[in-house]
Amino acid sequence: MANDRGAGPTLFGDLLDEEPVAKTPAARAAELNGILDQAAYAYYALDAPEMTDAEFDRLLQELLHIESEHPELVKPDSYSQRIGGYVSKQFEEVAHAARMYSMDDAMDLDELDAWLARTDAALGSSPANPVAYTCELKIDGLGVALTYRDAQLARAATRGNGITGENVTDNIRTIADVPRALAQTSLDRIDDGGFGQSIEVRGEVYMPKASFVRLNEEADAAGKSPFANPRNAAAGSLRQKDPKITASRDLSTFIYAVADTAPLHVGSQWEFLLWLESAGFSVNPHARRCSSAAEVHEFCAEVLAHRSELAYDIDGVVVKVDSFADQEELGFTSRAPRWAIAYKFPPEEKRTVLRDIRIQVGRTGVLTPVAEFDPVFVSGSTIARATLHNIDEIRRKDVRIGDTIVVRKAGDVIPEVVGHVHELRPADSVDFEMPAHCPSCGSAVVRDEGEVAFRCISIDCPAQASERLIHWGSRGAMDIDGLGVEIVNRMIEQGMLCDVADFYDKLDQDALANVWTGRMSVAGEKIVIGPTIAAKIMAQIEESKGRGLSRVLFGVGIRHVGANVAQLLARHFGSLDALMLAPEDETASIDGIGPKIAASVREFFSISENVAVLERLRHAGVVLEEQRREPERPQTLAGLTFVLTGALERYTRDAAGEALKALGAKVSGSVSKKTSFVVAGDAAGSKLAKAQELGVPVLAEDDLVRIIETGEMP
Repeated sequence: MANDRGAGPTLFGDLLDEEPVAKTPAARAAELNGILDQAAYAYYALDAPEMTDAEFDRLLQELLHIESEHPELVKPDSYSQRIGGYVSKQFEEVAHAARMYSMDDAMDLDELDAWLARTDAALGSSPANPVAYTCELKIDGLGVALTYRDAQLARAATRGNGITGENVTDNIRTIADVPRALAQTSLDRIDDGGFGQSIEVRGEVYMPKASFVRLNEEADAAGKSPFANPRNAAAGSLRQKDPKITASRDLSTFIYAVADTAPLHVGSQWEFLLWLESAGFSVNPHARRCSSAAEVHEFCAEVLAHRSELAYDIDGVVVKVDSFADQEELGFTSRAPRWAIAYKFPPEEKRTVLRDIRIQVGRTGVLTPVAEFDPVFVSGSTIARATLHNIDEIRRKDVRIGDTIVVRKAGDVIPEVVGHVHELRPADSVDFEMPAHCPSCGSAVVRDEGEVAFRCISIDCPAQASERLIHWGSRGAMDIDGLGVEIVNRMIEQGMLCDVADFYDKLDQDALANVWTGRMSVAGEKIVIGPTIAAKIMAQIEESKGRGLSRVLFGVGIRHVGANVAQLLARHFGSLDALMLAPEDETASIDGIGPKIAASVREFFSISENVAVLERLRHAGVVLEEQRREPERPQTLAGLTFVLTGALERYTRDAAGEALKALGAKVSGSVSKKTSFVVAGDAAGSKLAKAQELGVPVLAEDDLVRIIETGEMP
């Protein structure tokens, strides 16, 4: 999971660049859900964002639009119904006292004004009785929940998926500003039997900018990949199995929320922040109570102007209705409170000088121009390179070597060249031209009619070999843990790898153990992989043989075939042999494929070298079939809604939910009057209490097992 590595090869390029074909609303909604799921996994699970916030928001808005036009497509597991997050299997899973919601975003002042106007109207605001708001800095960190029992810190958990999180108590205890006990002076504001027994407060764990710079300097010195930004550094540091590593990372917190306000003798967010301070928590000092929309505007402008002066990263301002009574009246949507919104700041922009445009050859042969410029500190980290994507983008932005350019981080994550400063352009500047030959192998470069990409067509191109081999071991493909960029490149240099089949019929464990990791010991000696790690990597390679056809099709890097298309092909044909023998028009007729992808698949299989590699994979025992889905079961649970809570012994909650949905049931994340049944496992919490309060029938795990096995209610 999260470790000392920054972002790796993109998980989304193939998904976002696939052939645009006409899709039904249902197919597009399914595709968007898949893309958003993968993006969330990269962000929350890997701490390595591979998609900008803006791109993610655009895709989510498209999904919301489709679902508004076609309500029948709204499913309980749709991303529109979920809170972003992820629960790692490397930590104990724990249930939050109450759901930790996401926050709706206002991407500009117009959207913020619209929300303020709606909120004022809903609460009957007037000049004589205006709605008050509490404005807080939007800290760019990792959400956590801290539970105190009898005023003592008892448990700490990440936000996870909003319902359950990861138990990181031992790591949280290493953070200096987290109080081990609530200050006695704060307890007089708490009902006996309420927070005096249990309180769950929420906030952010973050890494100060100076600590982030120091951490990446240490990573550079050790030959490790740097973290992408302070948020990912904080997430990776908190989610370490060894608390000593967390303790060395200089993390801090800001606390700003609570699971349940009822037992606390405060009536507003502002009063609550004051109580948090009295209890000993670290509270951001820049929060402000505003009595009008104009004051909210003033606060946002002031924070934006001084953003770079802060010792930590922020990406906006959170605006909350101050009164808890008003918050309760407004309530929640399926994923966010109606009484709060996050005003997202535009990306921070800096000027620098473009020194060169170099060509990077990708795993599919695409030549990508990359801008190299004088290093500049932007949005929490120093950047010196940014992709220019293609020659059309260079022409559109009109950038030339020697220009003074404007750079930023799109979504505060990915470096981006905005354009050039016209008045500072050198008199002798010339337009950049794409090379006629591949810089890696010298082969001719081609540009297909109607496409923006220039491409090296040589199958023996070394640059492509490196990228293909790295991609083969990536999580979305064959998921071989331990095959990092440095190690793969070292094996290529030593002649151990040429193509993906070499992993299975050529790679030797003893030779792998002696591969240099790219790091040096204190004594100046090369650090090699060693026999223990080599054995683990070889075991991962052996395990990958059974991943199935869709992973193989994605892993071999067929042009236009991303993870989603690979699944469509594998499910339709079932085996590699059937796909290879299929007429091109049959492939093109599959919903979501189209003629261009079908032609690319046919072209791939027409190359004898590619077929030879696949045959070697088959001979090595790699599974080239896709497991067929079980026949659909009778929809005996249609019309029923289940909620799962607590720990189950015989199923994970995800597996149980899928089994219920296979019988026609709906599975929800929250209990309401419309809930048919609640299945309660061990340590069931607030959902069980809610079900008992509403009179919703409660089932034990044995009941659930009988339902899944028989398809009938007990």
